Amino acid sequence: METRVAVISIIVEEEEAVTRVNELLHSYARYIIGRMGIPYRARQVSLICVAMDAPGDVINALTGGLGRVRGVTAKAAYGRV
Repeated sequence: METRVAVISIIVEEEEAVTRVNELLHSYARYIIGRMGIPYRARQVSLICVAMDAPGDVINALTGGLGRVRGVTAKAAYGRV
C-alpha cells in the first residue's frame, strides 16, 4: 500500500483530553516518524505536531479520531511525496 508523508497539528485546550490524545497517538506509533509537544502555559493549551509516513486512510483515521476528542482540534497537511 502506498504511503504519504504528512504532519498533523493538534491543539489541546482541555487538560482532560491529554490522556485520550496520548492513547490515540500510541495506537498509531508504527506510522509516527516523530512528534513535538509544546505546553503553552500563558494560554493554557498544548500544541503538538506529529510527523507521519502512512497510508492516507490511516492519517485520516488518526486525524478524525483526534478531532472527535472534546477540547481537541486536529488538522493534517500532506506532502506531495
